[in-house]
Amino acid sequence: MDLLKLFIKAAFVENMVFTFFFGMCSYLAVSKTVKTGVGLGAAVIFVLGVTVPVNYLLETYVLKEGALAWLGEPDMNLSFLSFIMFIAVIASIVQLVEMLVEKFSPALYGALGIFLPLIAVNCAILGGSLFMQERQFENIGEASVYGLGSGFGWFIAIVLIAAIREKIRYSHVPAPLRGVGMAFILTGLMGLAFLGFMGFEL
Repeated sequence: MDLLKLFIKAAFVENMVFTFFFGMCSYLAVSKTVKTGVGLGAAVIFVLGVTVPVNYLLETYVLKEGALAWLGEPDMNLSFLSFIMFIAVIASIVQLVEMLVEKFSPALYGALGIFLPLIAVNCAILGGSLFMQERQFENIGEASVYGLGSGFGWFIAIVLIAAIREKIRYSHVPAPLRGVGMAFILTGLMGLAFLGFMGFEL
């Protein structure tokens, strides 16, 4: 599959937020300002861009049936460990991201608060690895591009909703819809808009 087409498909056609509604907890909680949205979105791009190819290698050379042929164990099948191994890789990478953000951007670290370590349980991150496993990419290049495209799609979603929420702060929104209520409505409308990408021939 052409890598550019795969990237566009992962980011727009199969957007993690607007197509599968993955990662909604942190998407709704951290999208109050563009600054925090950009910070968390960049962290998600990094985590997906690293964990998907790493989990691809783990799946290909350790877990799936016949993967351990290079060790002289062609009949061994460790695929039942996929979930726990994928989660272990994700948790390790998220811990690394948390340490880097705390060291190089303490203000962003403080703004993101508990939601930065919660990337580890963000279903969009695990979803990226599980979709990679399901689609059986041919090489690590495709897995890497898919991870980066999925992360970029999530980044676009959170930055867009954050920008809109900053603007409507000065609008007259009915009291019952302020906050998360309006965010859900906006997400639904944006999801309908992103359905238009499904007509692309990729």
